[in-house]
Amino acid sequence: MNFDHEELTIERFLSHTLEQWKSNPHKKPILLRGARQVGKTHLVRSIGRTFDEFVEINFEYQPAYQKIFEQDLDPKRILKELRLMTEKRIEPNHSLLFLDEIQANPKAIQALRYFYEEMPELHVIAAGSLLNFAIESVGVPVGRVSFLYLYPVSFIEFLKAAECMQLLKVILTNDVNVPLAEPVHNKALRLVGEYIAIGGMPEVVKTWLETSDYGQCHQILHELVGTFRQDFEKYAKRYQIKYIEQLFNTIPRQLGCRFKYSHIEGNFRKRELAPCLSLLEKADIVHPIYHTAAQGLPLGAETNLGCFKLKILDVALAQAILGSDLKKWVLDPLSAYINKGEIAESFVGQELLAYSSPHQKQQLYYWHKESRSSQAEVDYVASMQGNIIPIEVKSGKGSSLKSMHLFLDKHPSSPYGIRYSTHNYSVHNQLQSYPLYAVSKTFIEENPSLLHWLNDAFCERKPNE
Repeated sequence: MNFDHEELTIERFLSHTLEQWKSNPHKKPILLRGARQVGKTHLVRSIGRTFDEFVEINFEYQPAYQKIFEQDLDPKRILKELRLMTEKRIEPNHSLLFLDEIQANPKAIQALRYFYEEMPELHVIAAGSLLNFAIESVGVPVGRVSFLYLYPVSFIEFLKAAECMQLLKVILTNDVNVPLAEPVHNKALRLVGEYIAIGGMPEVVKTWLETSDYGQCHQILHELVGTFRQDFEKYAKRYQIKYIEQLFNTIPRQLGCRFKYSHIEGNFRKRELAPCLSLLEKADIVHPIYHTAAQGLPLGAETNLGCFKLKILDVALAQAILGSDLKKWVLDPLSAYINKGEIAESFVGQELLAYSSPHQKQQLYYWHKESRSSQAEVDYVASMQGNIIPIEVKSGKGSSLKSMHLFLDKHPSSPYGIRYSTHNYSVHNQLQSYPLYAVSKTFIEENPSLLHWLNDAFCERKPNE
């Protein structure tokens, strides 16, 4: 896909949330959270263009600004000095003040409270990489700051950026009882294959859509892997780095399986590895998927914290860490799905996070039952419209769903189960089968911001699209 017009932009769901925040008279300063390189700065700059004036301060790139917050946290004084330093007006109701890489200046995090209490008319957004570590050390004032969470580009954001609007509309409106025409179904699966090969990191997505050069995308993926490795020194103690590196390198081999410290290569012990795994989680590089009994809501009330699976931030990054050859996903995606259950499962987990509410950090869950004679496992369990819904992910055309049926037998309050696979749409008894490209379809009602964003996207379509 080559785009010869103006520079491609990737519109994100959160843009609609930020537009609502802009016009809210009871707004609070926003702390935008998410892993490195998921597009936080670009997102804020996009909303910044809708203000009369946009002022961006990067505390890593411009450390002189840190001194402004050292004297005290008086917002009037701080704003006065920021105006002098930037030579910009920064007026409440007209300007957006963006404090980027705020983790480099913990005092600025504390100052957000006073911006809310004493200057509520001023629009303030703060963001940063490794922000969770700074928040842990200084805290944030409860009720004075709003959190928003940003994840990698989702599949439907990818489709919109690729200008596949007709296909996107079909995916989101198609009835689960009605299969798509086979050519359309196969086209959508091929696009999922492209997405699995390049992932959702914005720089890689943009490069792919502008150039169709997988070699460039491959290089950027490995540069991103190197960047995450370089960050270890920023949040780990020196003696912990070897443990973090080993976890980082080998966790992708356990995708789709219950995580076991004993499967980490090397002579390491759980007491050495567990604190380092927590560091990778705080850095938003890994997401745990906890076991839940799933007998009631919230799902987290019946969680076994010692029993979990792990997924890496991005499906293509996970494969890049392993050094996998991803070209087959692009060249022959329909056969690439075969025997790639752990990759398909990781893709679906990434989608589930992307379509969840951005106002709180989301947790993923799965279910399993073990006995002497057999064991059963359901890949994900989700809360949907007040119901507990089991989710199975199948690569290829596999149809064995014994675990799903066992779950439904033992959880009579669950009205149905969902399967994501390369199969077309269908319904059979309690099983709703969706193609891998339609995860967004099943969760669109759970996220009003997503629904509004999509409505706006279709309204903006050109007549010939």
